[in-house]
Amino acid sequence: QVQLVESGGALVQAGGSLRLSCAASRISFRGYGMGWFRQAPGKERDFVAAITRSGGGTAYADSVTGRFTISRDNAKNTMYLQMNDLKPEDTALYYCAASVLEVARDVKDYVYWGQGTQVTVSS
Repeated sequence: QVQLVESGGALVQAGGSLRLSCAASRISFRGYGMGWFRQAPGKERDFVAAITRSGGGTAYADSVTGRFTISRDNAKNTMYLQMNDLKPEDTALYYCAASVLEVARDVKDYVYWGQGTQVTVSS
């Protein structure tokens, strides 16, 4: 059974930084485009960032462009999300996901999901 396990979420003050990790197992990791999504209470799950199979291409939501950086290490079956200059509106449960597409922004294009890691940004 495919497993995606997120880690690195925490409570942080506005302006701070966090690095999320997504460790994949029982999956041919380099064969999937990967993405990060987030979901705040009472809201829909929103696209944050995506990265191609090789890691050579990325895409970001407008709200995080310039502050967040997605990356992956195929040798370690791990994806990362470096989050800088965090804002209270970044507070959410952050999910990693795997897609058969190179880069996808739609929840429906992802086939495997992790359980999420909580990021809380205080003002």
